[in-house]
Amino acid sequence: MARMPTTPEDHVESAHSSPSNAYDMIAEGYAAENETSLLNAYYERPAMLEFAGDVTGRRILDAGCGSGPLFFALRDRGAIVTGIDASAGMLELARRRLGPDADLRVADLAGPLPFPDGAFDDVIASLVLHYLEDWGPTLAELRRVLRPGGRLLVSVDHPFVIPLMRHRAGEKPSYFGTRNRIEEWTMGGQTARMSFWDRPLHAMTEAFTAAGFRISVISEPPFVPEARELFPEEFREIEPSRTRFLCFLFFVLGAD
Repeated sequence: MARMPTTPEDHVESAHSSPSNAYDMIAEGYAAENETSLLNAYYERPAMLEFAGDVTGRRILDAGCGSGPLFFALRDRGAIVTGIDASAGMLELARRRLGPDADLRVADLAGPLPFPDGAFDDVIASLVLHYLEDWGPTLAELRRVLRPGGRLLVSVDHPFVIPLMRHRAGEKPSYFGTRNRIEEWTMGGQTARMSFWDRPLHAMTEAFTAAGFRISVISEPPFVPEARELFPEEFREIEPSRTRFLCFLFFVLGAD
């Protein structure tokens, strides 16, 4: 559910509030920003839908569905969607959007999932894995609930972005290893401390293959064409001919 960070604060804390509780605090404000923001509405979500392709009749788990914008788009394209999120506050907003018949459940991706083996054709984990320190148990569960031949579609914070930002700030960033990062987000008049776990690309790919996934796509996709006109300030330093920026990283994984 996360937006891309703008100001890295590389604090390391032994204890911090869970992402679910943090999102409960800023649910209304985050959902409102997610609807129209450059990074969510005009970059990440269109890219994820493009990777999903024709979803008519496919059983899809929206893992970390938040307030439900991706759930809504997938359902509108003919998918049979189930949404889970650890934040009850975000799921309440999703229920308002999607209606009483939507299959929405509170579930923590760090623990066992309430589904039988092979329940889904696709799992979409949109901007959610980077909240987890250990991807192993989560990926094993996502692999379990996918049918043979199913797909896991993932988007995460690009592993190069935070080290690059810190390098530009004159620091000597650490890239290798898994590192905790805490940021303060203020939305809708409420502030929450968000905890992320940054890891290098090789750690991501090794976690995927260790869980039994085959990597079929690693992508840094373009933003949608209308984004440049809608957000001129954000694109001021990007050449008119360029259609990409360093932001999120996308994977399409096969559960063979």
